[in-house]
Amino acid sequence: MTLVDFHLHLFSRPYFEALAALSPMPGTVEERLAQAAAKAKIELPPSDLAAHVARWIAEFDRHGVEHAAAFASAPEEAAALAEAAVLAKGRITPFALVNPKVEGAAGRVRTLLETKGFRGVLLFPALHHYELSAPECREFLQVLDAHRAIAYVHCGALVVKLRDLLGIPRTMDERFATPLHVIPAARAFPNVRFVIPHFGAGLFDETLRAGAECPNVFVDTSSSNSWIATHPDKPTLRDVFARALDVFGPERVLFGTDSNTFPAGWRHDRHAEQRAIVESLAPAALGPVFGENALRLLR
Repeated sequence: MTLVDFHLHLFSRPYFEALAALSPMPGTVEERLAQAAAKAKIELPPSDLAAHVARWIAEFDRHGVEHAAAFASAPEEAAALAEAAVLAKGRITPFALVNPKVEGAAGRVRTLLETKGFRGVLLFPALHHYELSAPECREFLQVLDAHRAIAYVHCGALVVKLRDLLGIPRTMDERFATPLHVIPAARAFPNVRFVIPHFGAGLFDETLRAGAECPNVFVDTSSSNSWIATHPDKPTLRDVFARALDVFGPERVLFGTDSNTFPAGWRHDRHAEQRAIVESLAPAALGPVFGENALRLLR
């Protein structure tokens, strides 16, 4: 069975440097990074991008991962991720974090899709304060629609641990975090494949509704899914998978880990847990969920 991780953050050096530059903490960028990394107990990636990519590819080989969809998790990281995809020789498909409200966003995305090998975008409406159906997003979505691109739309709870460790104020506005805002955009732009990560990150019922109403809305299974602890129904992860498979069908559920830093590396533990759940619920869904659906979208 082909194994594809549909949600991975490469977190190259430019990403860390971009966030550290926003930090109000004293000291140089390097000093801020060293302090944050020590608190988080993570390893900072080397400046040598080839070495960083080689380490990820070694992780893929060790765990049998054929391919990964990886994010440039800050606009400043897009060039590094484009280069990383080339260095990975077909093992990584790049996606870029984009704020549609920024002037020129539509043209920038067109360039990434047409000349840099990107397959789509990562969107944080709660962080950048917009609704997908707002007028300022229309030109941007038209570009995605024309290219049959993929748009990950982060909904629900959003916590970026590194931002917190660097003392960057939280500016997330939960009014923009609902998966229900994906519905009008998905209807208006049927060629875009909208992916709601983390089962909606706490807004699971709304995610199910978006999936039920729009055939071009998908869900990914990534992260620790810690949101389950605060969900009023107190479901188990098995319950979540069962409902997602029922509403979305096996063809619109996409496996992901949200792997991002070392020494943790690729999160085999999440794969093992999720694979066991799907195997117990619907063995025929293993192929689609853990690779076939992803390959269909990425191609």
